[in-house]
Amino acid sequence: MEKPCQIKSIPLSSFRAAKPEKKQNQHAPAPVRYTYKYREIPLQSCKGRREEKEEMGYCCNNSFPASSHVLLTDLSQRWKCPKLQNLRHKGQFHGSQKASKVLAFYGLKAPPYKLDALEPHMSRRTLEMHWGDHHRGYVEGLNKQLEKDDILYGHTLDELVKVTYNNGNPLPEFNNAAQVWNHDFFWESMQPGGGDMPRLGLLEQIEKDFGSFTNFKEKFLEAALTLFGSGWVWLVLKRNERCLAVVKTSNAINPIVWDDIPIISLDVWEHAYYLDYKNDKGKYANVFMNHLVSWNAAAARMARAEAFVNLGEPKIPIA
Repeated sequence: MEKPCQIKSIPLSSFRAAKPEKKQNQHAPAPVRYTYKYREIPLQSCKGRREEKEEMGYCCNNSFPASSHVLLTDLSQRWKCPKLQNLRHKGQFHGSQKASKVLAFYGLKAPPYKLDALEPHMSRRTLEMHWGDHHRGYVEGLNKQLEKDDILYGHTLDELVKVTYNNGNPLPEFNNAAQVWNHDFFWESMQPGGGDMPRLGLLEQIEKDFGSFTNFKEKFLEAALTLFGSGWVWLVLKRNERCLAVVKTSNAINPIVWDDIPIISLDVWEHAYYLDYKNDKGKYANVFMNHLVSWNAAAARMARAEAFVNLGEPKIPIA
């Protein structure tokens, strides 16, 4: 007959004192790599860049695509901006010479239609010159300016326009930043077969604030004709007054710097109409209003604007 198995108790302290022998892993996996669309970066190459990786969420190199909308420049030393100063104190903005320099650029945004789609009211030749040369020049000029600075990280184009406006004391980057924004908005303010009249809520608001759609058109065209020099004419929704208004701005000034919400815009720089209309700015403005303006885009912008501005009680139809 077999003897029963005896179980010997072992003190817990003996387990704590035991130090298992460290085994060498002969089959260690290959270094983990982050895959980026344009370049694969080994994780090991990011050693010493813990701050950058924690703030941006990935390892960066200095070869970003031209369509990226991340901007890096250092403006906190050039004007007093509490937000930027606070970020610098927190370590988000640092001047480490060991960290790799990150470059990112704004891209040239194409109009939402073919270059000949607005003919005969705006020729392909005008689009090729206006969008292909002038608009491209603003984008490239902005990118060159931003390369000279180290950090202005994560600003959208809207934010960049506002911060470089600098409360009415524009920084050198403002002109190009605002003109990129203005032209993107202008192309989207037109459409093939545009013109005619807005509908539904936008038309009702125009009639409420201007008396009639005809009054609005006259005021918009008058603003274009009386604008001295180069600039822009806008239909905007004013936040504080809670109403639509026609405003005109000189050069690159954009109404978002005053916290207005643009609905449509007209470029009244001479290069916008000279090839098609020579010096006849009035004819150009009339053609824009009668054949080019996109009330579809305007209605979408107005709907978004109403999420930020209370225009009164909505009219609920009675069954």
